[in-house]
This record gives sequence, structure tokens and C-alpha cells, in this order.
Amino acid sequence: MLRWLRLIAVCLGTFMLLVDVTIVNVALPATAVDLDTSFGALQWVIDGYALALAALLMAAGGVADRVGHRSTYVAGTVVFALASLGCGLAVDPAMLIVSRLVQGIGGAAMIATTFALLNGSYTGSDRASAYGVWGAVSGASTAVGPLLGGPITEALSWRWIFFVNVPVSVVAIAVSLFVLPAARPARARRVDVAGVVVFSAAIAALTSGMIRATDDGWSSPACWGLIVLGVLLLAAFAAVERAVAEPLLDLALLRQPVFGGVLPVALLLNGAAYVSPAFASLWMQSVLGLSPVTAGLVALPMSVAAFVASLATGRLLRVRTAGAVIGCGLLLVGVGDLLGAVLVWTLAAWPALLPGFLLVGVGIGLATAPLGSAGTGALPAARAGMAGGAVYTARQVGVAFGVALLGGVFAGATGSSLAGRGAGSAARDVVGGRTAQVLAAAPVSARPALEGAVRAAVAHGMASLLAVAGLAGLLGALVAWTVVRARRTDPASAVAHR
Repeated sequence: MLRWLRLIAVCLGTFMLLVDVTIVNVALPATAVDLDTSFGALQWVIDGYALALAALLMAAGGVADRVGHRSTYVAGTVVFALASLGCGLAVDPAMLIVSRLVQGIGGAAMIATTFALLNGSYTGSDRASAYGVWGAVSGASTAVGPLLGGPITEALSWRWIFFVNVPVSVVAIAVSLFVLPAARPARARRVDVAGVVVFSAAIAALTSGMIRATDDGWSSPACWGLIVLGVLLLAAFAAVERAVAEPLLDLALLRQPVFGGVLPVALLLNGAAYVSPAFASLWMQSVLGLSPVTAGLVALPMSVAAFVASLATGRLLRVRTAGAVIGCGLLLVGVGDLLGAVLVWTLAAWPALLPGFLLVGVGIGLATAPLGSAGTGALPAARAGMAGGAVYTARQVGVAFGVALLGGVFAGATGSSLAGRGAGSAARDVVGGRTAQVLAAAPVSARPALEGAVRAAVAHGMASLLAVAGLAGLLGALVAWTVVRARRTDPASAVAHR
């Protein structure tokens, strides 16, 4: 019994981290109204968490190697709990965004130690069983998010989607301190502090530039200044990594074709698959008038399909290469997004999302596990930790860039459509989730026409977003089929990368 308590401790952390991704999407409209946020602030609510994970995940693994995996996991859970409390108590958008960044810091420490704790706690068939349970919890967590987020937001408040993390964290911490092994690795590697700082600054600058373009337009000097700064910082990161003895990412590994191909595919997968539900939630609740519960249920088919499809990847990987399975998954993501774009454009109603979401979910389930296993399997075992961290980092960068770029597409298309209908002045508030306030402020006689213009414009914005996401998915499929020519993958190893 004691040894399985270790699995509970790790799975509790995984459950919180993954639920927090999807549960926030459902609560965005209520958050926008309560805190009077701008559209850019809403983008940062999502991106703050993703950026912290992307920037610190690989470094967190190095810290854990030096101070101990259990200590790092517990410390990360403490930080995550305190940051969740800060999110729930936020009095303005700035406090919420900062708290989300801190949540990501704690989440990076928890994710970076998960596999090490499982490997240190189990051997042989017990290890395979533990990874199977952990994989099931991972898959189910994304499905549970919308189911929990809607009722919590509707019955209590959006703040409680963060408050519920606190008691779960307390249980996870207590169980972890009691049952998880405290042994340290035999050799601790140095933490590449310079690499972490420069890489963090680079992706933050690039994301800030893309979000700035949403507000100021792509002709804005400030927007391009940030993007150029981000590119220069990426070049500086490459120089730093070549100079240090123990880099955050050994750039020589990128010359390995499979590993070098997996990283852009991972970025495109998350950008194409995981961003649209957040903006769809804004559309459904603030424009179409759906309740948080109903909006959460609309997103559920994607999560359920991903979970069910992931169960079939082991069988597929026995007869097909990882690149083929990943490519098929990305193809389904792309086709699902494009189908959603056509249906939303045609129907301008929430049921138009369901067929596309279903296909996207199947694609996620097929691509995710072999993506991680192909990346780590392409390199020597001694580099498996660095490879796994790099793949997960690329996926989080995909979310961050996707939210920034696709958010810009959504806001730009919506604003252009409203301007063409003579309601361009309302665009900023509409895309920011405050459609009800816009309609309430309009003269009574003008409200029906304005509401019709808003509905058509936001549907146009949502269709445009899905179309661009679909093209990203198809590009990812092409890269996977042409570059990721990995050998057939051991299905047992794929479970650890869901």
C-alpha cells in the first residue's frame, strides 16, 4: 500500500497542472468582466503560465539533480499552491498575470521531477503499471477541466478554479513528504543560469511583440522592436550554449534529423491544437450567451477523443513508425481546425465547433505520446532527460506563440469585420469579452443591429483563427512525414510521454 501512495502523490500534482490548463479557458469570460481586462491581458493570463513552463522546465531538472527530486517537487507544489491563492485573490489583471507566471515556475519544478520520482519509486512491472496509471490520469485531467470549470465558475466564481488547488496541494505535499524517496542522484549537473536567463528573455520578448501587434498593429515600431530583440536574444542564447561546459540545450543535438524535426512539430502541434478552445470559450459565453457549464461541455469532446485515441497509439506504433503516426495526428488536427473554420463561417453557432474539436482531439491523442518518445529515442540514453525537456519546452512555446499569433488573428479579423459594419469602435471591448457591456451602453433602438454585427464579426474572427491553426497543423504533418523518420517505438516508452 505504501508504495502506491507514491503514485498518488505524483498523480495529484499532474492532475492539478493539467486541469489548470483547460479549466482556465472556461473561466476567461467571467475573469474579463470581473477584472475589466483588455484582450492583451487575457492573452497573458494564458501565456504567463506557458512561458514560465517553457523557460524553466529544463533548468528545473538541473536544480532537481542538485538538491533532490523530492525536495524540488515539494517546493514546486508549495509555489504552485501559493500562486494559485494569489490568482484567486487577484484584484487587477497585473496581479493575476504575475500569479500565473509564478504558477508556471512551480509547475516547471513539478513536471521536471515527475519521471525521476516514478523511476526512483518503481521497478520492473510495477514501473510499467505506474506509468500506465499516470498516463491515464494525464489523459483524464484535460477532460475533467471543462467539467469542473463550468460548474465552479457558474455556482461560485472564477476565483474558485484557483482556490481549489490549495487543499489538493496540501494533500500532495503531505503525502510526498511521507512516502516519496529522498535519495539524490549520484552526479549533479550544473545549472546553466545564463542560458535560462537569455532564453527566458528571448521567448518573452517574442511573445510580447506578437501580443503588442494585436493592440497596435504589425506596423508598430514597438512590436517589431520587441520581435527583433527576441531574435537577437535567441542568437545570444546559441552563443551562450556553445560557450558553457554544461548547456541547457546541447545545440549539436539539433543536427540529429529526428530530434531536430520533433521540436518544430511539437511547437506546431500545441499551437494548432490547444489555443482555439480558449478563444472559442470567449465567443460562446460573451457573444452567444452560453453558460460556463455549457461552454465547458462543448470543449469536452476534444479531451475525451484525445484520451481514447491515446489508448490506440501503442497498437499503432507496433506497425507504423513514430513519424507516420505523428504525421497522421497532425493531419487530423489540421483538418479538424479547417473543418471548424468552414462550419463556423457558415453557421456562426457553437455546434459548428463540435465536429472539428472531435477530429482535433483524435489527432492530439495520436501525436502526443510518440512525439515525446521519438524525440528521446533518437538520442543516446544519457541525453534522454535533456531531449524530453526540450520537447516539452517546444510544446509550451507553441502554446505561448499560438496564443499571441492566433489571438492577433482573432482580434484583427473581428475588428475588421466590425469596422466594415460601422461598429469598429466596439472591437476592443468585444474581443476582450465585454460584449454585454457594449450592448448595454448602446441606444435601445440600435442594439439589435449592433448585436447582429457583433455576432457576425466574432464568428468571422473565430473562423479566421481556426483556418490559420489548421494550416499550422498541416505544416506540422508535412514536417513529421518528411523529417521524423524514427524507427518503430516501444509502446511502453510512449506512455511516459503523454
